[in-house]
Amino acid sequence: MSEGGSSGEITTGLLLKAYACGLFPMAESADEPGLFWVEPRERGILPLDGFHLPRRLARTVASGRFEIRIDSAFDAVIAGCAEAAPGRERTWINQKIRTLYGELFDLGHCHTVEVWDGGRLVGGLYGVALGGAFFGESMFHRERDASKVALVHLVARLRRGGFTLLDTQFVTEHLRQFGATEVPKKTYLQMLQKSIATPADWDALPVDAHRDGRYIVSAAR
Repeated sequence: MSEGGSSGEITTGLLLKAYACGLFPMAESADEPGLFWVEPRERGILPLDGFHLPRRLARTVASGRFEIRIDSAFDAVIAGCAEAAPGRERTWINQKIRTLYGELFDLGHCHTVEVWDGGRLVGGLYGVALGGAFFGESMFHRERDASKVALVHLVARLRRGGFTLLDTQFVTEHLRQFGATEVPKKTYLQMLQKSIATPADWDALPVDAHRDGRYIVSAAR
């Protein structure tokens, strides 16, 4: 269950203030022009110090099968996240979401982790960074394990950069396998304020480090 409300006109400044207060926007569908605020009573988080990396996935990451790029194709990533997928024929990512988060990307607050195979984007994720908090928005895959590989690289980057909170908004079975859990809203807000006040560096992990899958596995654990 979640609590929502009308958005009014949302700007990037208002959006960042909303994140700092525990709110995030969604749309009813891709065709719906408006947005509404969501504040879950139970918030999904993925503890960075308790991230569970399954052995098979660790082997995939360490193999270097995929090429990882950071912040190089925002439009393509959000388009991938908006695609229909098995079990998800409708998306909440409308044009307003694409525009707002594109502006946050230009401002350096929105980031992507991209998974490429032979020059083709096959998976990835995007989210918002604010202080030491990272708010995961959406992920997608077109090849097996691609979104999971993106998540492992994200965790390694956040850990290296001194982030203390990875907000997943909600907890799905997909995320639960990595250690995602739910915390009450009051607890989440306390964690959020502490994390936002914590200095962190998205670029602390050099892009070249993503070429060494074994290093990423080690850094994510």
